[in-house]
Amino acid sequence: MGAAIVGWAHLPFGRLDGMGLEDLITRAGREALQHAGIDGTVVDGVWLGNLNGGFTPDVFASSLALQCDDALRWKPATRLENACASGSAALYAACDAIEAGRARVALVIGAEKMTAVSGAETTRILGDCGYSGEAGHPPGGFPGIFASIAQDYFAAHGDHSATLARIAAKNHANGALNPWAHMRKDLGFEFCNTVSDRNPMIAAPLRKTDCSLVSDGAAAVILAADDAVDDFPRAVRLRARVQVNDYLPMARRRVVDFEGPRRAWQQALQQAGRAVHDLSLAEVHDCFTIAELLTYEAMGLAPAGQGHRLLEDGTVLRTGRLPVNASGGLKAKGHPIGATGVSMHVVSAMQLMGEAGDLQVPGATLAGVFNMGGSAVANYVSILERAR
Repeated sequence: MGAAIVGWAHLPFGRLDGMGLEDLITRAGREALQHAGIDGTVVDGVWLGNLNGGFTPDVFASSLALQCDDALRWKPATRLENACASGSAALYAACDAIEAGRARVALVIGAEKMTAVSGAETTRILGDCGYSGEAGHPPGGFPGIFASIAQDYFAAHGDHSATLARIAAKNHANGALNPWAHMRKDLGFEFCNTVSDRNPMIAAPLRKTDCSLVSDGAAAVILAADDAVDDFPRAVRLRARVQVNDYLPMARRRVVDFEGPRRAWQQALQQAGRAVHDLSLAEVHDCFTIAELLTYEAMGLAPAGQGHRLLEDGTVLRTGRLPVNASGGLKAKGHPIGATGVSMHVVSAMQLMGEAGDLQVPGATLAGVFNMGGSAVANYVSILERAR
C-alpha cells in the first residue's frame, strides 16, 4: 500500500511578525484540510516537522496541530526533528503509518518560527545541528562548514565562484515569480558575483547571496492510502522515497563527495524504475549554492567538477530540459527549517497537477525532491508522479 498527496497548503515565507509558531501550524493545517475537501474526522494521525532548538518556547508543539479542527482531538500527533530535513522526516513517518496499514489519511505539517530571536542566536541554534565534538571547527557555524566544502571543491576543480553566483541568480529569478517566496527579486548575475556592502563575504568563498534566508513559514499536505485516492479530486503519488543517513562527525567522511545524497538519489531512482533524465523538474536543498552545485553531480546529471556545464548550457534553468528549483529554492523562497521538506513536496505536487501558476513547468510528469539535514547527514529523496 503506497501513499499519495491529495491536498496541500503553502503559507508565504518571510519575516512574519504577526504570526507565532502556533499560528503557522494551525493555519497551514486548516488550509490543507480545506484544499483536500475533508475535515478532521477522517484523519488518522498528525505528523509535525519542526526543529525549534530554541527558536520559540513551544518545544512540545505536536498537539498544537489539533487546533486546526476540533475533530482532530484524540488523534495521535507526533513531532519529528531531523535538522533541516525535519519536514521530510514527518512526511516519511506518515507514509510509514499508511504503508503499515495503521492510517489511511494523514495530516503532515512543517513549520518553523525563526525570526523572533537574534541573528547570533539563530547561528547558535543552527550550529547545534552539527557535531558537538567539532563545534567551532571550521568557525562560522554552517556558513563556515559549507564554505570549507566550497574550498575543497575549488581546490579539486578550480575556482567556481561565478558558478555559485549563476545558481544564486537563477534561483532569485525563479523566486521573483513565486507568490510564497521570502525574497521576490531578480538580483542578476553581476550582483550575485560581486562582493559589496549589500553582498558581503560571509565565509569565503560564500557571499551573502550564496546563503539561504532565515525565514518563518509553514506548509502542509494531506496524504492518503492508494485505495483512498479516488475520494479526492487530485492525487500525486510518491513513486519512490529513500532516506540515507551518514556519519555526523565530518572527520569521518569527505563531505565534498556528497556520498549520502548520491546514494539517496541512486536508490530512489532505482526504486522508481526511472533515470535522472526522466525527471521533468527537481526541487533540491540549496541551503548554500555549493550544495546545489554538488547536488547536480550527486544526481548524476554531470561528472564530478562538471556541474557548471548544466548552468552554461541551460539544462537546469527554468526553461531548460530539467529545471532545478523553479520555485526559487531555499535561496529565494526561504528556509523555515521544519517547513522546507514539506514545502518542496507541495510545490512539486502543484507542478505535477498543473497548478503551479507562474512557476509552472510545462508538461511536468515526474518530479524529484531532495531535502538534506546538516552537512549531507540526513538525506531524503522522493520521486513524485501524478496519480490521477
